[in-house]
Amino acid sequence: MPETRFWRTLDTGKIVCELCPRHCALSEGQRGFCFVRAREQDRLVLTTYGRSSGFCVDPIEKKPLYHFYPGSPVLSFGTAGCNLACTFCQNWDISKSRQMDRLAEFASPEAIARAAVRSGCRSVAYTYNDPVIFAEYAVDTAIACREQGIASVAVTAGYMEPKPAAWFFSHMDAANVDLKAFSEDFYYRQTGGHLQPVLELLKYLACETEVWVELTTLLIPGCNDSDSELDALTRWVAREMGSEVPIHFSAFHPDWKMRDLPRTPLTTLVRARHIAMANGLRYVYLGNVQERREGSTWCPGCGQLLIERLGYTLGSWGLTDAGNCRQCGMRIPGRLSGGPGQWGARREPIRIPHP
Repeated sequence: MPETRFWRTLDTGKIVCELCPRHCALSEGQRGFCFVRAREQDRLVLTTYGRSSGFCVDPIEKKPLYHFYPGSPVLSFGTAGCNLACTFCQNWDISKSRQMDRLAEFASPEAIARAAVRSGCRSVAYTYNDPVIFAEYAVDTAIACREQGIASVAVTAGYMEPKPAAWFFSHMDAANVDLKAFSEDFYYRQTGGHLQPVLELLKYLACETEVWVELTTLLIPGCNDSDSELDALTRWVAREMGSEVPIHFSAFHPDWKMRDLPRTPLTTLVRARHIAMANGLRYVYLGNVQERREGSTWCPGCGQLLIERLGYTLGSWGLTDAGNCRQCGMRIPGRLSGGPGQWGARREPIRIPHP
């Protein structure tokens, strides 16, 4: 098992993982909160390096990324474990797994890059569980992908310390960051984490890197969907990250330890969108619902329909090859040059040969 990068030894003899704000202190044989970073022979190792819960070619819109090569296929994979404990986790069978060493598929970073090329993908996404906890595997794969002209996408909750984050995101081309709420109480009670480290990471990504960033907030009825919280969240995004950062408000469905709550009504998502746009955000989308208007991209300058979407399927395209509005010429942010891809809504699991 390969040694991880960010840890130190205390005077007491314990090893402290410094990847995320938890700073798990481990004795020999112990694993961290994430369950996949473990102390072994006085080293901190990554037990899931090279192992995956499976590989699938998805539409990039599923991540969700709406301004990053729209319509293109992305090779997606994850491993096991997580450094948060979200009671509403919708990938709990992967993120909470304790048996992945026996169940996972093996693939080297180089094999993943070659598979992305063979599959016609423009990017590889580290997703399903949080790539923060398999950072070394993700970065090695990103390096191999970059050599093949393939971009890398992190789908993450952003619960990471600044130094590892600077290293990790220097190898990423895009990220969708899950801003779970705008309340420390929510983060502490419902995720077992804290809000401030996520906000600091978001400011860093928006202001100090070239990574293309989009946000997602899953709206849970009665938990993080009040007008006051949505107002505070979207004001913060506009002020600290800028008005051009796309944000996706997604519908909750009962899962994991939150099976007693109802699904998010469409009216809540529409209300959140109106609040966000009133606070100056220009690209606000609704997720987990099929709404043409609220899922499409419209020109903030002239109101022209630029990228029509119904679910993960693209329709009409109103951008120039350079990514400007055809009607008024306004520049639309993102990686939009070259026209739309034609992947559609397909989802195709693939196997990567073990050499």
